[in-house]
Amino acid sequence: MLTSVDTDLIRVLADPLRLQIVTLLAHETLCTTHLVEETGARQTNLSNHLRVLREAGVVDTEPCGRFTYYKLRPDVIEAVASSFSTLAAAARATAAADKKRACP
Repeated sequence: MLTSVDTDLIRVLADPLRLQIVTLLAHETLCTTHLVEETGARQTNLSNHLRVLREAGVVDTEPCGRFTYYKLRPDVIEAVASSFSTLAAAARATAAADKKRACP
């Protein structure tokens, strides 16, 4: 069963730009400047999305001089993925057993 934490994370990740940011950060740690270049988003818009990801615990920050680097927290992504894997396993078991509730 999905928890409220899972549904909150799903909402955070459902935004196309945030999902693009997460996808980029899955491959390397990037600063805001890199993310602006890669996404084409404006700095202020990107900063707002990064704040949402940071507050949700999806990314960590690493200060480096006047820049801030962002890196993905794989444990958070794995937790959401695990919830979906559990749902998929239940659906497979239901389909295999041809389990359905009778109509009244």
